[in-house]
Amino acid sequence: MRVLVAGSTGVIGRRLMPLLDAVGHEAIGLSRSGRGPGRTLAADALDRDAVFRAIREAAPDAVVNLLTAIPSTLDPKHLARDFALTNRLRTEGTRNLYDAARAAGVGRVLAQGLAYAYQPADGLADEDAPLWTDRTPKQFAPVLSALIDLEKATAAANGLVLRFGHLYGPGSAYAPDGSFTAQVRAGKVPVVGGGRSILSFTHADDAASAIVAALDKDVTGVLNIVDDTPVAMADFLTGYARMLDAPAPKRVPAALARLAVGGWGVAFMNGLRGADNSRARLRLDWRPRHPSWVHGVEAGGADGGADGGPDGAAARDAA
Repeated sequence: MRVLVAGSTGVIGRRLMPLLDAVGHEAIGLSRSGRGPGRTLAADALDRDAVFRAIREAAPDAVVNLLTAIPSTLDPKHLARDFALTNRLRTEGTRNLYDAARAAGVGRVLAQGLAYAYQPADGLADEDAPLWTDRTPKQFAPVLSALIDLEKATAAANGLVLRFGHLYGPGSAYAPDGSFTAQVRAGKVPVVGGGRSILSFTHADDAASAIVAALDKDVTGVLNIVDDTPVAMADFLTGYARMLDAPAPKRVPAALARLAVGGWGVAFMNGLRGADNSRARLRLDWRPRHPSWVHGVEAGGADGGADGGPDGAAARDAA
């Protein structure tokens, strides 16, 4: 199968491209610069004509939509600003990509979504759980709106959205040279409030293997692609600091932290719901190679890490 990967220079794309080739597919990347792993075409996803030209040249059987442009360091108080370009890619860029794919007769569309945008509630969320549309934190609202548009557009294309958890692995913000890891090492990431958020992680290699598993499956809709071991934020921060031989995280009251990180920063620490991967296991016959973030970090060695920020630190060139 000839597979076009839009956003091939991001955290997932860089793991996906060689995997596609390894299992016998023909991988073709798409990035703004035309640079990236393997054969890569140049097109800005917001340039409709350029996208149509690239799709015609690639003539793919399937399109994988990983379009993002997320800064390596995020400011939770200004999340909407930091995600402005990614939000456009998930709306305008996605429309351009899917319209071009439809015109070229592409038979399979897959897209990257989020498995931690669920409405806060007890227990793990399956794919039928509502997204966080009730009292959405102000800074997260435009991010969620763009994600909803992305899912609607993918559904209209008879495609599948893979909702990934907190993305980690090479190139992510929690890799050894990542921004979050540096902050943890410096003792600058406190446990806010009770640190009650439940985190479901996804290693970039597991994200890539799920995409490969989904390519030839007649599955549409949405699926959670996460590991088997959700963890409370407070436990994760404490454990990650210990693994890095870093200072134990301080405890900061939510009211005080709100001044520094805003409402979304507090919500990220205390309101996120973990996700259940049972449906993906059944429908894709997929299993995470890394059943927990601890396993993934330890197995990764110098390339390991975790990304607890929205979507990971995808390269800006991924668009």
